[in-house]
Order: sequence, then structure tokens, then C-alpha cells
Amino acid sequence: MAYYLPPEVEYFPHPFLSESEGLLAFSDDLTPEQVILAYQFGIFPWNNPDDPICWWYTYPRLVLYPHKVKISKSMKRYFKNPIFSVTADTAFERVIEKCRVNDRNGQAGTWITDRIMTTFSELHHRGIAHSIEVWEQGKLVGGLYGIALGRIFYGESMFTEVSNASKYALIHLCKYLEEMGFWLIDCQQETSHLSSMGGELLSKEGFFEILKKNIFQDHHRGRWEGALYEK
Repeated sequence: MAYYLPPEVEYFPHPFLSESEGLLAFSDDLTPEQVILAYQFGIFPWNNPDDPICWWYTYPRLVLYPHKVKISKSMKRYFKNPIFSVTADTAFERVIEKCRVNDRNGQAGTWITDRIMTTFSELHHRGIAHSIEVWEQGKLVGGLYGIALGRIFYGESMFTEVSNASKYALIHLCKYLEEMGFWLIDCQQETSHLSSMGGELLSKEGFFEILKKNIFQDHHRGRWEGALYEK
């Protein structure tokens, strides 16, 4: 049974109360404060545009340890002879819009609603949400965005308009997070794409134990402009 969160609520039900497919609660609100609180406990919003805000704690949870990211032979050539350049936090709104409109196999429509875009843009301005951008000859061709809290990066979505651009973004993100001492990337959903790059499944208990430790870690707030190596 999913729980209803009254307006301006300042708490969430325990994540382990989620239904078998992961649905925990629903609400009418989607504020930056709610998102920050939810993500600290592995809860995230995901719903169709016409539905109430649905909050999920999915399990087992796919995570990616930055130092374990797998770089295939076909990807290594992109680093030996770069055709892409990479930036961070220089085009957040464009990245989230690209993630919104780009087609995905097996998905109709998008869960990135106007409210999601507004809330995450505000989190970006607060130095909590970040984007990685991949460029080819001055054109934005790939990227991803997510939230950084403590030592965890909570991945939201990625897009690609040319082959391997989103993988290139993810690999660069992993390199940066490793340098910054981040523990893992929360991938939220299990996909073959992320599993092939080193994603591992954690039980709901195992993931929650890491989340509890992460609450006491300092947040790396602030813009990441200039943080990445290829401009």
C-alpha cells in the first residue's frame, strides 16, 4: 500500500514499507526540500505527467562504484583519439531537456515533467544537482544529470545523440567522483547498459546501510564548472 504525503510534509515513510515493485508514497508537492530529504534515504520521484508525484524505493538497487567502471576496448579509442570534449554544469537546463525529449526503447512519453525540470533546476542553482555535457564540434551530443549528496551521486537520466556519447559522459563522471572520494553512483533502475559498464546489485538492506552512513558525510555543494578535464 502506497502512503499519501500531505502538503508540506517533512517526513517520508520508512523505505522498507515500499511495495514489491518499489512504490512507497504519492504526493501533490515536489519541492527541492522534499527531493533532498527523499534522496538521502534512497527514495526518488518517478511518474507520468498526469499522475500524482510517485515516490519509489526500488530494490535490489543497481549501483556503480566509480573505481570499478568498465571501459570497453571500443570506448578506449575515444580517449586515445578524442573526438568529444566534456564539461560540467555549463548547460544543465539543456541536458535535462535533452533527457526529456530523447526517445528511449520501450518507453512512451517521459517522466521528466515540468515540475521535475523546475525542481531540479532549482537544485542545480543551489549547487546540489549537476550535469555532465559531451560536445562534438561545438554541438551538445550527450550528457547526464543527477544529485550529489554526501559521498553518493544519485543518477537521474542520460541521453545520447551520437554513438557512445552518454558512455563517455558516465566514464568522465566516474573519474571525477573517484578523485573527489565519492563512494558510489545510485543508478536507481537496473539496465543492461549500466550493468555492462560495471553496475552491481545491492540488496535493499545493503543499500540502506550505505545511505545511513552517507547522511553524516559533508556535502560537496557548489557548481562543478571547471571540475572536469576536457573543455
